[in-house]
Amino acid sequence: MNTTVIDNIRSSISQVIVGKDDVVDLLLTALLAQGHVLIDDVPGMGKTKLANALARSIGTKFQRIQFTPDLQPADITGIFYYNQKQGDFLFRAGPLHTNILLADEINRAVPRTQSSLLEAMEERQITVEGQAFALELPFMVIATQNPVELEGTFPLPEAQLDRFLLKVAMGYPTEQEEMQILERFKELDPLTAVQPVVQRQELLELQQQAKAVRITPAVLAYMVRLSAATRHNQHLALGLSPRGTLALMRAAAAYALVKQRNYVLPDDVQYLFPYVAGHRLILRPESAVQDYDTAAVVQDVLTQVEVPVEGDSYESWN
Repeated sequence: MNTTVIDNIRSSISQVIVGKDDVVDLLLTALLAQGHVLIDDVPGMGKTKLANALARSIGTKFQRIQFTPDLQPADITGIFYYNQKQGDFLFRAGPLHTNILLADEINRAVPRTQSSLLEAMEERQITVEGQAFALELPFMVIATQNPVELEGTFPLPEAQLDRFLLKVAMGYPTEQEEMQILERFKELDPLTAVQPVVQRQELLELQQQAKAVRITPAVLAYMVRLSAATRHNQHLALGLSPRGTLALMRAAAAYALVKQRNYVLPDDVQYLFPYVAGHRLILRPESAVQDYDTAAVVQDVLTQVEVPVEGDSYESWN
C-alpha cells in the first residue's frame, strides 16, 4: 500500500490551505473513490483555492466554470461547428473535458444546464448530437454553492445531488489559523508555487487500491442497516437509495486508504455517513415545518443502529 503519495498530496495542498485537514482528507477520499464533492459554504472560505491546489498537486488539467442563469449546456460540453477550410463539422471541446472541474456556484444555473453534468459525473462521458466522447481519467467535479444567498438560484434536484459522493463545508478558521493565512498570503500567493507531486498513473493505481481495501461482512451489514434505518424513519419522505449505500461503501474504503489502512473500521462508516447521506435525504413537509433537519435525522440513525463489535469488524486483519 503506497501511502507516501497520499502524504505528498496532502502536504502539497497544505502549502495553500491552512488548518482544514479534515476537509482535505474528505476531498482525497472522493478523489480515490472516483467520486465528486459538493462544497456548501459562504463565499471567501477558500473553496476555489482548495480545488486549484488539488489540481496543481496531482498535475492534472483543471477548469473552472462560473455557473450563471444564462449558461447553456453547450457552453459546458462543447459544440460541433462547421470548418470552412476543411469543409466539415469539427468538435470544439468545452471545459467539461478536463480532469478536475470546479463548478462554481452550480445552483445559479438553470436546471437544464445543471443536468448537462449528469452523464459526465456518472458515466465519465458526454454525448453531443448523438456522438459520445469519453472523458480522460481521473475525472472529478468539485461544485460549490452558497447556502445563504437564495435569490437567483435554482436548488439542485435529487438526481443531481445523488451524483455527489460527499457534501462538505469548509467552515470558518480559528483565530490562530486566520493569522497564518494572513502571514502566508501577505506577499505572494502560495498557490503559484505548488508543483505536481504525483504522476497520473500513480493516481489511477491508488484508485484501484481503494477498491481493494478490505471490508468485513459485518461492516457491510452495518452500512445496509444504516441505509434501511433512513428508509423507515418517520421524518423522511425519501431515505438513502442503494446508490447511496454503494457511495458509503466506496467512500469508507477510500477513507481507510487515506488514513493508511487496508481495512475499513466501523468508525470510518460513522464518520462518513453524514457527508454521504445528508444531501440524499428528503424531509417530510411536516418535519421541516417543525425545524427538524436531515442532520438531526442522521444523528438519530447513527445512535439507533447497532455498531459491529470489534472482533467482527477488523481484528483479524490487524
